[in-house]
Amino acid sequence: MPQEMNMSDQAVGAVMMALQKSLMEQSDIVPVLKGFKFKLSDQGLAVMNPPIVKFNEETQKNFQESLDLETPEESSKP
Repeated sequence: MPQEMNMSDQAVGAVMMALQKSLMEQSDIVPVLKGFKFKLSDQGLAVMNPPIVKFNEETQKNFQESLDLETPEESSKP
């Protein structure tokens, strides 16, 4: 019978970063999740190759627009 395992907080964070990255880039999350390499740690399953999410002003603006949020400049207008 297979041993039960839980995801560590680090692995949950890696999934959340993958989700955020796919939303920002408007890309499919499945290849990122399928590419995860796992290792069993004392805290549970850990992801050895978590995704890296890079923010700059343009990606932040595009992400905000995709969520139909106001940009900081618009919220400061009377």
